[in-house]
Amino acid sequence: MTPTKTPAADGLAHKAPAPREAKAPRSAPAAALARRRGRRETLAGYLFLTPWCIGILLLTLGPMLVSLYLAFTDYNLFDSPKWVGLKNFREMFQDDRWWTSVDVTVKYVLIGTPLKLLFALGVALLLVKPRKGQGFYRSAFYAPSLIGASVSIGVVWRSIFQDDAIVDKSMSLFGWDVGGWIGDPDWMLPTLISLTVWQFGAPMVIFLAGLKQVPRELYEAAEMDGAGRWRRFRSITLPMISPVLFFNLLLEIIHSFQIFTSAVVIGGTGGSGAGGPADSLLVYTWYLYEQGFRNLRMGYASAMAWMLMLGIGLVTVVLFKTQRGWVHYEEDAR
Repeated sequence: MTPTKTPAADGLAHKAPAPREAKAPRSAPAAALARRRGRRETLAGYLFLTPWCIGILLLTLGPMLVSLYLAFTDYNLFDSPKWVGLKNFREMFQDDRWWTSVDVTVKYVLIGTPLKLLFALGVALLLVKPRKGQGFYRSAFYAPSLIGASVSIGVVWRSIFQDDAIVDKSMSLFGWDVGGWIGDPDWMLPTLISLTVWQFGAPMVIFLAGLKQVPRELYEAAEMDGAGRWRRFRSITLPMISPVLFFNLLLEIIHSFQIFTSAVVIGGTGGSGAGGPADSLLVYTWYLYEQGFRNLRMGYASAMAWMLMLGIGLVTVVLFKTQRGWVHYEEDAR
């Protein structure tokens, strides 16, 4: 039986769009010209990258490879390096002052980093809402991050925490007569940590950027459901800024392991006073410098440097492995 065509179907058949004509293939001269232009752009890119490549080879990778070799040698900066194998690493684990430097540095990281991030997040929450003079407050809180690591600020910080200085007198008004923090082994590390916490401006700015990305509709919906401020902070703010929190945490931990200038100035730089009384402020990087440039044990110092790198790398791997449990990205919600 022959099917009958309806007028509508016949009309649609006539109105069907004609297939597009295939584009004519690019001519050989045009294709060759495009390839030459692409090669010139690639060459230009490599030329612009050349200074960076030379810099990383000569100033980063080269010294790293040399220090890796020196870590297995006995080298005093004047005589030729003598291969000693794993002697430096074995001696390191038997060195009491090395363990002291590890203990001081780990305490500084575990206490100073969370306090610094806590202050940064707290001030960022206060400054995220529009208010009069907001730009001034942001600049004022950020300024210590620019100058806090300088030698001059370290000298000032040391002076205000000395005996009978402003901090001592202020605490005496409240009946807390501790005396000067400088010179007391129990208070040397808190002095350094207080200087670190004071420099919370950089993570604060990053927290501000993250807080501004949180949709206001989420807070409005939570308010309509009767959620209080703490509940909104715990259920909305923290999960939404968790990538920023992870970034700040990782960055600050790495910086804390590398603390040097402030610890040297506050702990004292001369003679037996280096590292503070009873080595209470003997951070890892200062002990590394002392072994390499004061005791002229560059091989031992190189081994210490690689142990520090391995330690930071291990902490970084742990953070990345555990971030899946508390860091929430937008891609995870899709």
